[in-house]
Amino acid sequence: MFPRLRSGLSAVLIVLACLLAPCGTLAGWAAYGLADTGRYVAATAPLAGDPDVREAVVEPLGAGVVDQVAAGPGPVTGAVRSFVRDAARSFTRTEAFREGWVAANRTVHRAVLRALRDDAAAGRPVTVDLAPVTERVRDRLVRDNVPFARRIPVRHTEVTVVPARDADRLRKGYHVLDVAVFWLPLAAVAFAVAGILLAACRRRAVTAAGFGTALGGALLGLAVLLGRRFTVTDLPGPVGGPAAGAVYDALTETLRTAAWLLVALGLTVALTSWLTGRYGRVRAPRRRTPAQPPAPEPAPPEPPPPRL
Repeated sequence: MFPRLRSGLSAVLIVLACLLAPCGTLAGWAAYGLADTGRYVAATAPLAGDPDVREAVVEPLGAGVVDQVAAGPGPVTGAVRSFVRDAARSFTRTEAFREGWVAANRTVHRAVLRALRDDAAAGRPVTVDLAPVTERVRDRLVRDNVPFARRIPVRHTEVTVVPARDADRLRKGYHVLDVAVFWLPLAAVAFAVAGILLAACRRRAVTAAGFGTALGGALLGLAVLLGRRFTVTDLPGPVGGPAAGAVYDALTETLRTAAWLLVALGLTVALTSWLTGRYGRVRAPRRRTPAQPPAPEPAPPEPPPPRL
């Protein structure tokens, strides 16, 4: 194979490997972070203590209580609404709220995953019954000796979590993710190895692959930052603003760490290869010409023969 053709093909393979590395990292984060119930709950559990998240929960929680009160015979005045809002705000500081938060996130996540993995659920929304969560919160309030906690009703009501149209799109993306999480990292490694083996100067190819990987990690980190800006801006209502930013940061913490690891790994490989090539030649022992044996000293002149 011609040297130029080898160099060009090697460059194309290394560029493809550097582009696939952050894509494979993103797919791995989505598959093993967002799509894993245990890791998802562990990431979102600390949000129960975040002030912005608690304040965002106060409004829908108070509205739900007001709706229950409005179903009764008495009117709902502004004083009642203010009292309910203050009570909801106080409730978000309790251990019962933390337990309910974790239980609700686990229940909703399992329901969504179950719907995404079931092709027979196409065309149907993702719904969840929050009665077990309500029952758990009520039991916690009873243990804390909260007045009238035993009177909290536990109704089995199906709540729509994801509409049917959005669920179908997510289901297709989930199937693509199953394939991408395996093939993208494998293809990135295969392209990188092939590009290095084809290169005319393999040391330069390793250096280029390292710098390209670092650049891909930096671009991935930048994409996470831009995604946060767009996500926080587009979400309406009480879930937007600082609360949405806190949720986004909690879910993408592992992805940000992975992006920094890509940068560190790429720079380490590139600098090691470059320094080895630069100083390895300087410190390499030079070939010495074999020492010439010393020239023999001239023999002293013979004395003249004696005269007779």
